[in-house]
Order: sequence, then C-alpha cells, then structure tokens
Amino acid sequence: MSRRDFLKASAVAGAGGIAGARPAMSAAQDTRRAGSAKPPYRIIMGGYSPATTSFSLAMKRTGDRLQAKFGKDVDVKYVYNILGLGYKGEDILWLVENGLLTLGYQSSSYLTDRVPDLGIADLPFLFADDARARAAMDGRFGATLAERIEAKTDYRILGWFENGFRHISNRLRVVRVPADMKAMKIRVLPSKVQERTFELIGADPKIMDLSEVIPAIKAGTIDAQENPFFNTVTYGVHKFHRFHSATNHFYLSRPIFVHRPSFDSWPQALQDEMRAAVRDAVLFQRDLHVKEEEESMVAIRSEGGEIIVITPDERQAFVTAVTPIYDEARRQYSRELLLLAGL
Repeated sequence: MSRRDFLKASAVAGAGGIAGARPAMSAAQDTRRAGSAKPPYRIIMGGYSPATTSFSLAMKRTGDRLQAKFGKDVDVKYVYNILGLGYKGEDILWLVENGLLTLGYQSSSYLTDRVPDLGIADLPFLFADDARARAAMDGRFGATLAERIEAKTDYRILGWFENGFRHISNRLRVVRVPADMKAMKIRVLPSKVQERTFELIGADPKIMDLSEVIPAIKAGTIDAQENPFFNTVTYGVHKFHRFHSATNHFYLSRPIFVHRPSFDSWPQALQDEMRAAVRDAVLFQRDLHVKEEEESMVAIRSEGGEIIVITPDERQAFVTAVTPIYDEARRQYSRELLLLAGL
C-alpha cells in the first residue's frame, strides 16, 4: 500500500480525529436520517499554515459568519495546519476531494498536473501589480480557471485567496540578474511552467513539497527558494537565507475549494451564505496579506537578511531571459485563455 493510500485509509477510519468531527461527506447523509432530530451540517475547514496567518484568519471569519447566520444548524471545525498532523501540503487536495475536509485552499500550481490550463496563471511577470492581478482573478480569467478545475475534480471553487507576488531567497549571494542564479539549486512548486521559468533563468529547479523543502533548506542541500516574503518568514527560511531579491516574478493565487457532494447537498440558503462569506473573507485576507508582507520585510532585516530591490533594467533582464516561455504558451493554451490573460 502506498503512503497516499495508507493516509487515505487512515483518514477515513479516523476522520473524527482530524477535526473532532465526522467526515464532511457524511453530513448530507446524517441530516436525512428519518425519525431522528436533524443534526447540524458539519463543516470542517482545513489549511496548511499557522492559525495566526491571513489564510487561517479568513477561514475563521468564514465559519464565524456561517455560525452567526445559522446557529446550531451548522457545526464548524478547523484544522488550520495539516502539516502538524503529518500530512504534506499537497494532501489538502485529496482530503477535500474525498470529503474528509469540507473546505480547503492550495496554490493553483498544485493542480496543474490535473488541470494543465492552470499553468497559464504560473507564467512569469504576467501581472504588473496587485490591482491588475486581483481584477483578473475576480473576473472572467479567474472564473474560467475555476470552471476548468471543476470540470476535472470533485470541487466547487468559491474564490481565490492571494498568495501574492513571489521573491527569490538564497544562501549563496546577492541576486540581481539571471546570471547571478547560474546553476543555483532552487525549490519550485509542482508546475512545469515554474520549472521551465527557472531553467530559462539559468538556475537548477527542483520540484518539492513544502514539507520536504524546509529540511532541505536547513541542511543546505538546496540553495534557494521563491515565495512571498510572508511565507519565507512563516516557514523560518529567513533564518537560513541571507539574500532576498524582490523580483515579483510570479503572482500566485490559492483557489478556495469545497467538497462538491457535500456543498451541493446543502440547502440553497447555506450554499449562498457560504459563497458570500468566502467573498468577504477573500477581501479580508488580501488586506491582511499586504500587512503581512510589510511586517515580514522587517523580520527579514531583523534576522540580518538583505532585501535587494532590483532596478527596472535588472527586472528587464529577467523578463528577457524568460521570453521563450511566452512563445511556448501561445502554442500550448487556447486563444480564449491567452486573451483573458492579456497575451
């Protein structure tokens, strides 16, 4: 039995232990037992970050709104960080799709193997700033990507958290232009687009799950990683990497997904309120994310790290280096997606 199958079997057998409640997929069945009092709809929300982060706080805000609206008719529980239970970050996907969690989030890059069209959102330097990125994800671009995810998974996509612009940190040297990254071993998310991006830059990309990368950074077996400043601090990477280049090379979003059979079995009023609660939580999370980035820059400097703000000419060197990936994208993605992405 594979590790994945073992975890699935264990989770099914002991799903109550994951959040102190039964699996989300049993909620619809429980509420329809004849001859008994109607139990509450059990909603288990999960993530992979500490309870103090914008993602966890946004989940809690969502649950609080549902409980304020429906009272004892809903029972909301939270598993803020599945890593603390021995899972990988990627496991959030099947935990929700199998109904062991009701709601989760994960960077869209983790779904590109099943939904290749999501790779278009991983293209480097796709968005110039937060405003344009958010408008795209909240508009037809994000809606189309959500439709593609729902067509190939057992999710309903309710919105997009902001993971934000990503930067390069490393233990070796200052990085200002692609030549500074030559042969540098850098961890990337499970995305062929991201892997290709860093190949074009001249680095040596390694696809690794979050649970694997932290030990590798501590051991020095990889040289670099890329993340928003907040993730870099949250995962303690700033204690091992001195150099932090503000490259803004990718803007990533995290789809918020629910277990479709559970969600579709709910009364319309509960479905509508969940959608409204998530829309509110997304705005809340994005505002917090901006503050988290600012505070994380302070934390990096306090740890002795250097934040390198690259010049427009240095940024252009990165853009020029990755230009071939856009020609490749025009051959890979549909005209509809390319136009929605502004390409």
